[in-house]
Formats: sequence, structure tokens, C-alpha cells
Amino acid sequence: MKKKIRLIWHLYPSYLIIIILSLVAVGWYALSSLKSFYVDQAIIYLQNQGHLLEHEIYQYLTPVDTVSIDRICKSIGDDASIRVSILLPDGTVIGDSKMELSEIDNNADRPEIVDASNGKIGISCRTDRKNHQNMMFVAIPLNKQNQPIAIIRTSIPLTFIEKSLQALEIKIFVGGLIIALLASLLCLYISRRISRPIEEMKQGAEQFSKGNFTFKLHTPISKEFSSLADAMNHMAVHLEDRIKTVTNQQKEIEAILSSMLEGVIAVDPEERIININQSATTMLADTNNADDYIGRHIQERFRNPVVHDFVRITLTKGKIQQADIQIHGKHVINVSCSPLCDISNRTIGALLVLNDVTQLRHLENVRRDFVANVSHEIRTPLTSIKGFVETLLSGALDEPEEAKRFLNIIDKHVIRLTAVIEDLLQLAKIEQNGTQKELDRSEGNINDVILAAIQVCQLEADNKNIKINLNCDKRLTFMINIPLIEQAVVNLLDNAIKYSGENSSVDIEAQQIRNCLKIRIRDYGPGIARVHLKRLFERFYRVDKARSRKMGGTGLGLAIVKHIVQAHGGSVNVDSWPGKGSTFIIQITKNGKPS
Repeated sequence: MKKKIRLIWHLYPSYLIIIILSLVAVGWYALSSLKSFYVDQAIIYLQNQGHLLEHEIYQYLTPVDTVSIDRICKSIGDDASIRVSILLPDGTVIGDSKMELSEIDNNADRPEIVDASNGKIGISCRTDRKNHQNMMFVAIPLNKQNQPIAIIRTSIPLTFIEKSLQALEIKIFVGGLIIALLASLLCLYISRRISRPIEEMKQGAEQFSKGNFTFKLHTPISKEFSSLADAMNHMAVHLEDRIKTVTNQQKEIEAILSSMLEGVIAVDPEERIININQSATTMLADTNNADDYIGRHIQERFRNPVVHDFVRITLTKGKIQQADIQIHGKHVINVSCSPLCDISNRTIGALLVLNDVTQLRHLENVRRDFVANVSHEIRTPLTSIKGFVETLLSGALDEPEEAKRFLNIIDKHVIRLTAVIEDLLQLAKIEQNGTQKELDRSEGNINDVILAAIQVCQLEADNKNIKINLNCDKRLTFMINIPLIEQAVVNLLDNAIKYSGENSSVDIEAQQIRNCLKIRIRDYGPGIARVHLKRLFERFYRVDKARSRKMGGTGLGLAIVKHIVQAHGGSVNVDSWPGKGSTFIIQITKNGKPS
């Protein structure tokens, strides 16, 4: 990734480069102009010097007086700083101010002589072959009848021009360096002044991004930056209001979701979880941390093919799906999957709503079983009664012995039917009082209550030679509804006696542990298989239906016990081991809450 550079280091070098280039261009242009100026002035000077010699030299050209011409050149050369040479058009030097004529070669090939031979003023700058100096030569033709008869050549060394230009170059360089230094400081100041408001705005934007909307940007002098700073300050105020609104709305939504008993899971089009509430995580029984679900694939966290199909069908076809599924082998969850749409009604995912219907489905099963059992318990004696009545009406009344036997059977079925109805009415009354919290309680002696229950069941125990052992403090009292608790103990004790073998025993123990009353009734009968324990307190539920009906009873005794204890705010449990007997435990607390 390319390294980011601060704005000041974009501005400052740019300004500095522009100034340096400008100074270099101006310096180069100035030196070039000065050099051209000096050269032009030197040419004019040499031309003027040559023209001054024209009349003086002209008189010695017809005929050519070499001695006189050479003498004039040397006399002029001694007085002036220039070199003067007189040449014939063929390049022969006939006079020179610096050298002897015998030492000078023919100059016909010199550029300035070539131009002068053609009638033009010749100008040339070159290195002299004799003294190896840079020289400027100007050749002026002397014409007669428009034909050159001689050439006056003046020359001067370029050293003085180069020295002058060198001095100027040094001055221009030093001046340019000083100007560049001052300009660089000025550029740095301007760059900082331009970049500082942007830096401050960047810091302000960082504060805003951190949620510090109370931070205010200073207003710069520049109109543009001032307007931008004001706009950002206003933006911060509006952004704070909007974020507060969104945050409040989000908190409200989270509060609603967390308060819902239903589980809610939202997934995106890629089937990744984007939101989940606490109820859903609890139902999944995997983890109670919702953050562990966010961003994970639904297949990863919800391993159920039915749910996977629901999500896929809803996302692809937009159909609403609903069904009951079983989780962890014990919970029944009703899953509803519908499209998740935004405000423009565009599908952006799927929404799963989970309802734990375990108890509801269980109650539905219990209700169906209850209806079936009630129908059976009532229909069976009614069918028998109807059959025997029809038999009596068809002529059995004429046989007294047979009629009496039939009437005894009808009486037995009527008693059984009455017992079922009375138990149902009692159960309904207990449920109603428990629901309405109208249960009357008083300080009852637990030992006396249990003794009263034992007296009710003593005859049946004596018939089977069963010994009832009671272990209870005679001073133990507790806030209870005495008749109902006595009825509960009677039902449990009656069951224990019925299912115990002859010459056995039943143990009853009552004690108070802190604020909880516990009554245990243990028998040493055949016991109950563990598979039946969960449904043992349901109405009409029988472990062994044939044996239970043979022993009598309506199948409502344990259900009555459960509702009596629940009406007291307590609970009843059972521990049983096949072949070792069963123990029923009643627990009631003083504050009316289950222990």
C-alpha cells in the first residue's frame, strides 16, 4: 500500500520547486540577455574603431604602402586595447598592431574575412591560433567602386566579458539563493497556514468518529474553511441527535427481543446469523452468549435439517414455513420461518421465530389421554349398568336370586362411577382454589394430621398385616390446609398399602428443615419403573392398568395429591426402584414457593 503523505508536504515542495524553477529561469534569461548585450556592445565598439581608421588607411591603398599601413596599425594598437589588422581581399595581412607581418599567415579562410571579401561586415568569435585566447573579430570592407580593395579587422579578447558575466553570475546566484531561502520560509508558513485548518478538521472528524460530539472546531479566518468548520459542527450536532435516536431505538428493540418468550433469529441472504435474542440461545441450549452466534452460519449453530430447509426455501421462494421440531430429544420447538424485508419490501434475509411448545404439546397429550381415560372410566360402568338393566327388564326380575346378583353388580358400578365423579369434582375444586389463591391455612399439628390419615387406612393395613411406622415430632406444627393435607397423606398411604405385599411395612416420616416441611411415605412393594415416573401424577395414568383396576381406585389419587401440594405452593416427588419399593416426598414451604 502506498504511503500516505501529509498535505503540507504536498504543498510546500510544490511551491518551493515553482520558485526555484522561476529563479533559475529568470537567472538564465538575465545572464543570456547580459551576455548578448555585452557581445553587441563589443561588436559596436569594434565597428566604430574600424570606421575611425577608414580615411586614414584609405590614402595608403592606392598604391599599397605596406610600411605606412603597418606603422599606423602599431601606433593605434599601442594606444588602444584592441588589435587592428589591415588585410587585402585575398587574405594577405599588410598591417597588424600586435605582430610582425612576417609572422602572420594568410587569413583568407577566416570567417570574418570571407564575409568582408563579399562586401559584408564580418563578425566572428573564436580562439586565436597564436595566443589561444577567445577573441571577437569584426572585419569592415573598404570599397572602391563597390569592390573591396582592403579589409580593416578589429578584435578584442572576450576575457573581460567572461569576467564581467562571471561576477554577475555570482551575484545572481547569491541573490537567488537568498531569495529562495526567504521564499522557502514563506512557502512553509503559507503551507502550514493552509494545512493547519485541515489538520484541525481531521482531528475534529476523529473526535466525532469516537463519539465525542461535544468537540467543537475552531472557525478559521478563511471563508471556505470557516464554512466547512461550521458545517462539520452542525453535522456533529445532528449526528449526535440521530445516533441517540438510533441507539434508543436499538435499545428498545433489544429490550423487546430480550423480553420475548419466543426465540427470534434473523439471518442474511447468505444464511449467516445477524441477530438473535436470549430466548433463542436458551432454547438451543448451546450457549447463553448471543455474540457467539452473530456472524456464524445457521447450519453451524442450528443442526437441524428441517430448519435448514425452511431457511433455504424462504430465501429462494419467499414462502412461510412452520413445523414442530425436537431439540436434544426432550424439547419440542415450534419453528416459523418467514421472509425478512426492509422498508422497500425487498427481501434481505429470513426470520425464524421459535416457540417452546414442549409443555403445550405435553398438555395436549395429557388432555387427549384424560378425555380417553374419563370416557373409558365412565363408559365401562355405564355399559355394564345398561347391560344388566336390560337383562332385568327382559325377564330376569322374575328370578329373585339372579335379580339380586345383578342389582349388587349394578350397585358396585354405581359406587365406582360415583367415586370417579367425586374425585373429579374434588380435583376441580382443588385446582380452582389453588389458581385463585383462596386456600385456607391454619397452624396444624402434623403428627395429628398423619395419625388421622393412618386411622382411615388402618383397616386395610390390618387385612394385609402391614405395619405402619410413624416418625414425627409430636410438637411439629406448620401452616397448612389440614383436610387437604390429610387427604393427600391418605391417598399416598392407601397406594402404599395396596401395592405392598402381606406382612410388610410402610414408613412415614415428617420433619421441618429450615422453612420447609417434608413428609416421606415409603413402601417396600414391587416399585415403579423409571419410564413411568414422569407421568405418574397424571390423571388416570396407571403403571399396570389391569392390576390397578383389579385393586380398585379411580386413577385420580396421585393427581389429587399433586394438586393439593401445588395449591400449597409445594411439590411432590417420587423415588422408586423396581423390586425395592417406592418413596413419595411432599415438600411445602412457609412462603408458599416450591423449594
